[in-house]
Amino acid sequence: MVPLVELRAALPYAIAHSVPTLPAYAICIIGNMLPVPFIFFFARKVLEWGKDKKYIGKFFSWCLNKGHKGGEKLKEKAGRGLFVALLLFVGIPVPGTGAWTGTLAASILDMDFKSSCIAVILGVLLAGVIMGLGTIIVMMVV
Repeated sequence: MVPLVELRAALPYAIAHSVPTLPAYAICIIGNMLPVPFIFFFARKVLEWGKDKKYIGKFFSWCLNKGHKGGEKLKEKAGRGLFVALLLFVGIPVPGTGAWTGTLAASILDMDFKSSCIAVILGVLLAGVIMGLGTIIVMMVV
């Protein structure tokens, strides 16, 4: 799995290649969630450190800006419902709105770790269900 597509591409790929759906779903969820604590606690610090470095600065600044913009959009739309907004941000399967971006946004917004992790996990579960069902339906029709 790679950033931007995460489980949104891995699960349909697995299902299309005859990997049993439930094990593929579980593996995608676990793989998607493994980096979340590291992203929450360390990514912001690393990105802040590297944003003014010669070779990596542009990319690190881009990552910070993406996380900041995503976080600000969440804040604007959510107000006090930030938990639900983060869950939906992660759970609606659009490239760039997955667990990793959502976690970075939660970190940049200084959300607490426990509630942001729960929102991200629920969002990943939702995205997995949407992608899994969508893939199965498309494969039945085609």
